[in-house]
Amino acid sequence: MASERQIAANRRNARKSTGPHSGAGRKRASRNAYRHGLTLSITSTAAFAKQLDKLARKIAGNTDDAITLERAREIAQAELDLARVRRAKVAVIERASAFGELDPPQLAATKMIRLLNAFDRGRPIPKPIDALATMPSQEPYRSAEAIRRVLPELRRLDRYERRAAARRDQAGSKFFW
Repeated sequence: MASERQIAANRRNARKSTGPHSGAGRKRASRNAYRHGLTLSITSTAAFAKQLDKLARKIAGNTDDAITLERAREIAQAELDLARVRRAKVAVIERASAFGELDPPQLAATKMIRLLNAFDRGRPIPKPIDALATMPSQEPYRSAEAIRRVLPELRRLDRYERRAAARRDQAGSKFFW
């Protein structure tokens, strides 16, 4: 049980953690869940629902038992989620391999001000580094460099993959017992 002093300290600390303050920061944070679409339910579209039912029937076999079908459906949903995450990972790597980076470089306001000040003073403006020009041309070096460049994004996607795999394993253990 927390003491009154601990509760008061927790409340003071919570007031400091209020999230992004600027309008741009709030807008960006509000879109976090939509970056890759993996938070959407697999049954949200008719095509996925059809694929889910087909895989569940394949797992359950020729049974009409409602419990078995429901457990097979849980396994199928987790398996399709897992495949979706793995496709997203491959797409991220392929994009980096093709374009040299995941997202185009963003010019922050401070960098823009520095560039304008340099231009006003007559200093040479540095040319941006072309990410594609720095990519190796030979495989497997190109793929390795693409993976290195998108590793933070792959780590974020790994969370979804681990969650789907755990759901599949848990549903599978129920199915076979």
